[in-house]
Amino acid sequence: MNELTEIKNLIYTIRGQKVMLDSDLAMLYGVETFNLNKAVKRNAQRFPLDFMFQLTKEEYQNLIFQNGISNKKHGGRRFMPYVFTEQGIAMLSSVLKSEQAIAINIQIMRTFVQIKQFALENKELTRRLSELEQYFIEHCKENKHDSEETKQQFNKINEAINLLMDRTKPSKIRFCTKEK
Repeated sequence: MNELTEIKNLIYTIRGQKVMLDSDLAMLYGVETFNLNKAVKRNAQRFPLDFMFQLTKEEYQNLIFQNGISNKKHGGRRFMPYVFTEQGIAMLSSVLKSEQAIAINIQIMRTFVQIKQFALENKELTRRLSELEQYFIEHCKENKHDSEETKQQFNKINEAINLLMDRTKPSKIRFCTKEK
């Protein structure tokens, strides 16, 4: 697995934003989470709420549940974790200046760019497939192809379009609630 794929697995969506956990960033940078957060607090003016925020207990529990994150990996905390947006991670490069931190920051920024490109490409593909599907529906209505062979061909085309559209949709996250 390459570095970009590994980093991509550490990016989560919380409050509608792509973020990374302080503990994951600390691991990547080769520092203790406490030290990373201490450096951030010393430079608090560089990290407004749209760069970094602290998770609520419910958000953290949902994150662990939805993503199968091990409590042991992120356990032993006295405070809820902080998460950093793309801008917050970029700002970390001005706070953490080791060679490893610089190299990791470059990889993280490349990963965020890759995620954005993938989302844009899928959005365009989905739009084009929808247009193609509409074209075939209109074509069938106008020409009233009644032969069985024509119907089978259009069904195959429609199935292929639907399959492609399913592959371009983001995966759904389902919430399970425990009965009390």
